[in-house]
Amino acid sequence: MGRINFGQPPVRKKQDEINIKTPEEINKMRVAGRLAADVLVMIEPFVKEGVTTNELDKICHEFMVKEQRVIPAPLNYRGFPKSICTSVNQQVCHGIPNNKPLKKGDIINIDITVIKDGFHGDTSKMFIIGGETSPLAKRLVQSSYDCMRVGIEQVKPGAMLADIGKAIQKLAKSQRFSVVQDYCGHGIGREFHEQPQVLHYYSKKAEPVELKPGMTFTIEPMINAGKHQVKRLGDEWTVVTKDRSLSSQWEHTILVTETGFEVLTLREEEQPF
Repeated sequence: MGRINFGQPPVRKKQDEINIKTPEEINKMRVAGRLAADVLVMIEPFVKEGVTTNELDKICHEFMVKEQRVIPAPLNYRGFPKSICTSVNQQVCHGIPNNKPLKKGDIINIDITVIKDGFHGDTSKMFIIGGETSPLAKRLVQSSYDCMRVGIEQVKPGAMLADIGKAIQKLAKSQRFSVVQDYCGHGIGREFHEQPQVLHYYSKKAEPVELKPGMTFTIEPMINAGKHQVKRLGDEWTVVTKDRSLSSQWEHTILVTETGFEVLTLREEEQPF
């Protein structure tokens, strides 16, 4: 779940406000990250033609609460009414699960955040309903994943936070896609949204932030097939592309280590970094 800027430019605070995690806290972050990833693995067989996102929300909620013994972080967060976010086709992020059945060829982002022992794990994944979609949608889904990975690969001690957005924007532009600028990644730990805010594009106005071991944050670029502008719907949550073009997003929670990075929400199906 991306930090909510409500259409305003991100607020950038000083680096000394960024929470550096202790070894004990990092271990708890690893547990929360693994549990969040496990929800995405669990729900995959249910993400198919004819299912509603409300049904997916219910399955995830039951699994998180009864099997994992975790708290679904989105539920009642600032009034959000569901346990997961489901963003379909032109929806960019923060989609609220509903009773509309998914159709073959739809693309959907499922965003999972759990709280375990007071710490958050946050991750999301794209699914293609029926396994087939338009060539554009397929290319967009792959590009957004590649954008996330290239952003993650910039993470190491001494690197600058802005390197992440610069790499993502360069790749997206080279493939003729755009990067959403109104929503971003975020620090994460005891709080759902902490400093720093992680821009997925390069901005000269961003305050310089050097990456240090013990930092934990999400990288979750939202990539549009059309222009980057978005708008929020009347439900006060669902964000869509202004030009109704398709949008795609992937997300991982990242730890800065002494030598590089660790993906705390990595799934076994993924290629290692």
